[in-house]
Amino acid sequence: MNSTELKELIGKGETSTVQFKANINNEHSIAQEMVAFANSKGGVILIGVDDKTWEITGLTDDDLRRLANLLVNAANEHVKSPIFIETETIEIEEKKVMLVKVSEGIDKPYKDKDGVIFLKNGANKRKVTSNEEISRLLQSSGYMCAEERILPHSSLVDLNWDKFKKFYEEKYKEPCDKESLPRYFSNLRLGQNSKINVAGALMFGQNLQKLTPEFFITAIWFWGNELTDNKYRSSENIYGTLDELYHRGFDFILSKLHKIQAGQSFNSIGKSEIPETVITELLVNALIHRDYFINDSIKLYVFENRVEIISPGRFPNNLTEAQVKSGVRRTRNNIIASFAPDILDYRGAGSGVLRAIQLYPDFDLVNEIENERVIVTIKRPPVVE
Repeated sequence: MNSTELKELIGKGETSTVQFKANINNEHSIAQEMVAFANSKGGVILIGVDDKTWEITGLTDDDLRRLANLLVNAANEHVKSPIFIETETIEIEEKKVMLVKVSEGIDKPYKDKDGVIFLKNGANKRKVTSNEEISRLLQSSGYMCAEERILPHSSLVDLNWDKFKKFYEEKYKEPCDKESLPRYFSNLRLGQNSKINVAGALMFGQNLQKLTPEFFITAIWFWGNELTDNKYRSSENIYGTLDELYHRGFDFILSKLHKIQAGQSFNSIGKSEIPETVITELLVNALIHRDYFINDSIKLYVFENRVEIISPGRFPNNLTEAQVKSGVRRTRNNIIASFAPDILDYRGAGSGVLRAIQLYPDFDLVNEIENERVIVTIKRPPVVE
């Protein structure tokens, strides 16, 4: 980074990826900042810049030599697991500023030497105390999968045996024995010790409103185009297994859309204003790839000018909107994704968004990292009077 780039960076102030420090004398304190960056999206610490006034205070050569040792010691001894940092000294306005780069970690959650976990919260940091957040950090490092969480109060009685039997015999072309159900579920990673996990419940459970009450669809049909409108045409909470969520969610959206002739005869019932395949691909994508560590519903909002599908959880593995739109795939829920083509009505090859774009490019995809959600906005064509 050169002095001009550094000046522009300072001029934007502290953010979730940029931190100012006039100087540093405490290894433990700076280690906590490193922990927060490593557990979040990474960032840079500029030493020699006042965090209150943004004034470039600069560092002496003695400061630079001392800081070189202090920072390495902080990253190695005060961060668990140790992290690698990069440092650079930049001269600006005849003053020296040290830039410390901390990359996003691959071994989350990182902790300070006292075992405290920190995350960035805007320009500041905050302690992580909830099991849900810790689980998501573990998931991002591949240590834990939400879909494999055992439901402690479940049993094989909570399964729809007929549904599982039909699936098993059609997929594996062999008879399915009810007495062997514990073995089937263990082998297929759908449960263990006669208890079922999230994936098993979502695919083959019954009475899901009690078994997994946090995983449902909130569907609302609005009169206008504002989410804040107090009045709406209809709403419902949709519970059930993945196939039930899909079919009822799909029907909810499709029933609210206009039919157009699209070159067909006037005796035909017409085609949906938004192609049905597009609705299928985007809704299935939300059900399969949502974050099941977040106890929240998928939102289906039908407005006069658009349809919104809001899925809990950001894109996995640092995927960007551009990568997803180009067909790049990172699977968060491997078990659900592997069985989904057998239980859901879609082709499913990891290119659902790309296929939807090719069929109907008039939609937006936003990965809201801070809010932990993905918003798909499908624009509805103007009504022709």
